[in-house]
Amino acid sequence: MEKEPLNYNRRKRVPPKALLLKIGVYLLLIIGLLSTILPLFWMISTSFKSQEAIFELPPRLIPKHISFENYINLFKQEIDFAKAFQNTLIVTVSYTIGALLIPAMAAYAFSKLHFPGRNLLFMLFLATMMIPSQVTLIPNYLSINFLGWLNTYRALIIPPLANVFNIFFLRQHMLSIPDELCEVARIDGANEGLIFFRIIIPLLKPALATLGILNFTGMWRDFLWPAIIATDSSMYTLQVALYTLFGQNQASTTFGVVMAGAVLVLIPLFLIFLAGQKFIVHGISTTGIKS
Repeated sequence: MEKEPLNYNRRKRVPPKALLLKIGVYLLLIIGLLSTILPLFWMISTSFKSQEAIFELPPRLIPKHISFENYINLFKQEIDFAKAFQNTLIVTVSYTIGALLIPAMAAYAFSKLHFPGRNLLFMLFLATMMIPSQVTLIPNYLSINFLGWLNTYRALIIPPLANVFNIFFLRQHMLSIPDELCEVARIDGANEGLIFFRIIIPLLKPALATLGILNFTGMWRDFLWPAIIATDSSMYTLQVALYTLFGQNQASTTFGVVMAGAVLVLIPLFLIFLAGQKFIVHGISTTGIKS
């Protein structure tokens, strides 16, 4: 009796419950995707609509006529949007550089230098991560006011540099670098500064790129601290300027101008994430790896 040849192309039958579960998961993902994309698309669409087109019924998702009037009017408002963009760029770039260099030095000490109480001190640093940032707002404000730093770049840049997560993130990556590299360099006469900048930093490029992107985007969209410290309109950041712009245009219902401002605020973030998404995924996925 001849055996029936095996059919390797035969598809495996999926149980009905598993199929329904898969369909449900995909439906939830589609709903989540639409709930994220549609408001963003509506914001972009509204920024290119005329004032009449914004309030027409039924509303159009895609504007019939594209208008750049809102973008032109954006820079004619009482709020100097160009100055706010300049302030945000200065604060964000300065903060990002400091948020990479200072935590990297601290992480080097906690991972490659041996001194009494190192682990205990690091645990105390980590414990501060459990304190909500809102709790320290008033003490920080009083300190800034005492120093006379209100409405200055120093007040916007220096206090946020005390970020324990940055130290933890870089320390975990440094633990994956063999200590033998540092020991050999010390035998050859290299000091700690030379080891840090010539050996550790080049090996940390993916982690630094990841942390740089996260800190840049975090500071770019920060609102609460600049809103408290920068009370002078000449020191407004983009988020504070956008909030003020919304308050000024809420009565006149010129929402197209507000949407145009929101689009301009989001463009740098979109470009940063688009260019550095592979670094973010790789950096976060390897944070807990230790050799």
